[in-house]
Amino acid sequence: MVSAEVGSLLSGVTVKEHRVTDDLDRLLSVLPTPLQLSLATTAQREGLLEVVLDLGRKPEARYPHGCVDLGSKPVSSEDLRLIIDQLGSFGGDNRAGIEGTLHRISALRNRSGLVIGLTCRVGRAVFGTVAMVRDLLDSAQSLLLLGPPGVGKTTALREIARVLADDFGKRVVVIDTSNEIAGDGDVPHPAIGRARRMQVAKPQWQHRVMIEAVENHMPEVIVIDEIGTEEEALAARSIAERGVQLVATAHGNALENLLRNPTLSDLVGGVQAVTLGDDEARRRGSRKAVLERSAAPTFPIAVEMHSRSRWLVHTDVAGTVDRLLRGDGARPEIRTVDRAGCLKVEQPLPSLLRPPTPLIKQVIKPAQKPSVGSSAPLMIFCCGIAARLVTQAARSRHWPVQLAEDLAQADAVLAGKHQLGLHPEVRREARDGGVPIHVIKANSLPQVQRALERLLRHHNARLTSE
Repeated sequence: MVSAEVGSLLSGVTVKEHRVTDDLDRLLSVLPTPLQLSLATTAQREGLLEVVLDLGRKPEARYPHGCVDLGSKPVSSEDLRLIIDQLGSFGGDNRAGIEGTLHRISALRNRSGLVIGLTCRVGRAVFGTVAMVRDLLDSAQSLLLLGPPGVGKTTALREIARVLADDFGKRVVVIDTSNEIAGDGDVPHPAIGRARRMQVAKPQWQHRVMIEAVENHMPEVIVIDEIGTEEEALAARSIAERGVQLVATAHGNALENLLRNPTLSDLVGGVQAVTLGDDEARRRGSRKAVLERSAAPTFPIAVEMHSRSRWLVHTDVAGTVDRLLRGDGARPEIRTVDRAGCLKVEQPLPSLLRPPTPLIKQVIKPAQKPSVGSSAPLMIFCCGIAARLVTQAARSRHWPVQLAEDLAQADAVLAGKHQLGLHPEVRREARDGGVPIHVIKANSLPQVQRALERLLRHHNARLTSE
């Protein structure tokens, strides 16, 4: 985990974004003349993401906040042929480029293999964004970038390769499957600096080239865009175990999405089913069959790119995965850049986190008069219900609730419908001790809130009668 001292040093750093090189004229020159005229002004070019041309439809320009039609004339087969004739050949991933630039043209084909649409993506080299994660590069640990399309993953990857090669003086090899990182042609784009580039003949061979890079070219760092198959995930683990630093992107908006992806979950440690003993299951307050992380993550650090100016940083992926599998929330560092270019780092709050032991003694003091008041806190023992949901429900309603470490301390048991049958000892001890059991159908916040409200009313009524 990055220390609070590091976070305070990063806060206030100015992120100077931004010398942008896009060679936009090279991309527009392959378009039909009417489209070039429609994109002639600076305002029309500013922020342009891509130009989409589909047969029989109006061409459109896409920007971060919407789309604009480029004229009223539908795209014809002749228009598509004119563009294709000016490009290099399309690869196995249906992508082509313009030599010496970072632009990407992707083909949309019909069932006969004929091109019926083109997506002309603007490629940009943006300098300065690496300041948001420069401290992570200093750590020499492997780094994984996650985020939706268009958020700037490849742009960040490109600059990271340049900084590692030029500023840190490391031997960097870029595995460029679609020539998207270093551009089309045999000479890499200057945006990757002194980093070397290995091209991939076929997309399905990417994992082979990853291993070849390690065996033949002695890199200290390997940069990969879009790890998407099980073979590539296994190759990444093999590379990491050889002591080579990895910087890569993967499909998924958040770390939790990646964890649920059976193909790529190994990147963050993988998931395995484990059967607990009766005592351990009771201590955890969970069912006997649970999910746990199966190995150390291939990438100890992960970054969720929610936008170009807001990144969520997981500096301890192993710890985050363990918390997610226990039903707790992630605790990322939040790094944002304001309009003035000032970097701000928000550290996770330890006071809001649950310790590793699922059943803990945690008093939630009411900030105001509770809606269901009581003179003594309600002691809850969870059986198959996430303790964090009890904590969250009580905190949101300002209810006096305390999680019991064991059943002997509890005023009531809150259990899941399907989990209670797995814990006959809980039912037996509750019956012998006269502790009521409240069963809910789903392990969800609304049901936990309703259950707590009912339990508090019975608790208050019992205290009043006494």
